[in-house]
Amino acid sequence: MLELKAKQDSKEAFQLIDVREPYEVEICEIGGLNIPLADVPTRLDEIRKDVPVIIHCRSGKRSSNIISYLEATFGYTNLYNLKGGILEYAQEIDPDMATY
Repeated sequence: MLELKAKQDSKEAFQLIDVREPYEVEICEIGGLNIPLADVPTRLDEIRKDVPVIIHCRSGKRSSNIISYLEATFGYTNLYNLKGGILEYAQEIDPDMATY
């Protein structure tokens, strides 16, 4: 969690992808590109391979599953899961953030 915050603060080159549904993003978000989980296979061209890609969801389960799929099916080697998802981010980094 702190690693993501450090990357954000330092403007390090990475991509942040949120695989939650748009209605979830409306409740709270930490930036990045929203590609709902079901849309990922048709939007592969938006997922970079030249920088680290951090994928997150609400709790970390959906993002973990899609990372496994992308690695096994499409050979991605630069994907990282935001363990604990946006819920843990809110708890550790931004306690004022709305959660659900």
